[in-house]
Amino acid sequence: MLVALYNRTFETDDIPTLQRIIYKLEGYNLRLIFYKDFYDNIKSHLRLQHPPQLLFTDRDDLPLHTDMLFSFGGDGTLLDTVTFVGDSNIPIIGINLGRLGFLAAISEHEIDEALSALIQGSYTIEKRTLLHLDANIPLFGDAPFGLNEFTIYRKDSSSMIKIHTYLNGEFLNTYWADGLIVATPTGSTGYSLSCGGPVVFPQASNFVITPVAPHNLNLRSIVVPDNVIISFEVEGRSDTFLCTLDSRSEAITNETQLAIRKENFSISLVRPHDHNFLKTIRQKLYWGIDKRN
Repeated sequence: MLVALYNRTFETDDIPTLQRIIYKLEGYNLRLIFYKDFYDNIKSHLRLQHPPQLLFTDRDDLPLHTDMLFSFGGDGTLLDTVTFVGDSNIPIIGINLGRLGFLAAISEHEIDEALSALIQGSYTIEKRTLLHLDANIPLFGDAPFGLNEFTIYRKDSSSMIKIHTYLNGEFLNTYWADGLIVATPTGSTGYSLSCGGPVVFPQASNFVITPVAPHNLNLRSIVVPDNVIISFEVEGRSDTFLCTLDSRSEAITNETQLAIRKENFSISLVRPHDHNFLKTIRQKLYWGIDKRN
């Protein structure tokens, strides 16, 4: 079994946890390949039985026959791995070394049990929808897709912008706001939720359109089918704006034509059998928990 290991924000406080996980993976006789920057940071703290024969730096270096990719960090780290995996269908599992962790849902105290479950095959592969950005200029290199959300946003401290929004070419609304979010069901618990958007089950076939700080307080999130094409025209006093895919950003102008659609491939997330979406949102959002005591 070939397992890839990724971490982007190396913290010395995480070294004992990382050592424990890597030694356990070696103990299961798994072949390990490391993200190069991660290995350069961790190698002086490890005594591997078998030094890695391969390091990867981008999606071209990641072998297509990789059986699983471990993401060590928070949700942002896991979102990075999506650009590595692309349409290769390599399953991703998130080990939460961050804070909230909706996607990187396996906490430190669950690691031993989760690793044992993985080796025994006691897990589920969940397919997650991606969104794809089409534009009239090259944007986001060879990875114009995202797992969580796409946003259009005013740049720096400029005034609010106008975002004319269309569904399959038919006018939906003009948003006077700081920005606009288009979230997948997976991304509904991210930036969209913090801006008042709804929580959507990962299996739903929808996108969520949520304004950021709208001037018109009657504007609320809207849930649309994911088989529509959502296109935009942007106006503002500034010459440039920002658009993002997950944590990546690009500068655009009002001449940039943008459209969002469902990507033609999905991402596979690994979930141990004792994890599910309801359990995750109860734990992360403290639903049904009385915190007054």
